[in-house]
Amino acid sequence: MVRARSRVTKRARHKKVLKAAKGYRGGRSKLYKTARDAVRRAERYATDHRRLRKREFRTLWITRLNAACRENNLPYNRFIHGLHLCKININRKVLSEMAVSDRASFNQLVGMASDVLKKKKA
Repeated sequence: MVRARSRVTKRARHKKVLKAAKGYRGGRSKLYKTARDAVRRAERYATDHRRLRKREFRTLWITRLNAACRENNLPYNRFIHGLHLCKININRKVLSEMAVSDRASFNQLVGMASDVLKKKKA
């Protein structure tokens, strides 16, 4: 009986890996073994960085908010606390966009937060 070989399957698997490695430098895009390692590593980094990207954006939004709040003499943490006391539920992404593009309405929010904090303190 003839021995069964996996030529078609093997070729398809190799083509899939080499297609994913297209654009890599040197043997990483031409040789199967090095391409396989490079693609595995790239997939792992892509997975990790999808999660990291969310943290990095939140950090960026908070940094922008802190800078915009400090222009109105109110630190970021007190601003957020004041918004919670006012029962204003706007996420940091939208607040950051307001701080960059719509400065007047953002300044109103900062004013409302600082007023509530002053009333609470008194």
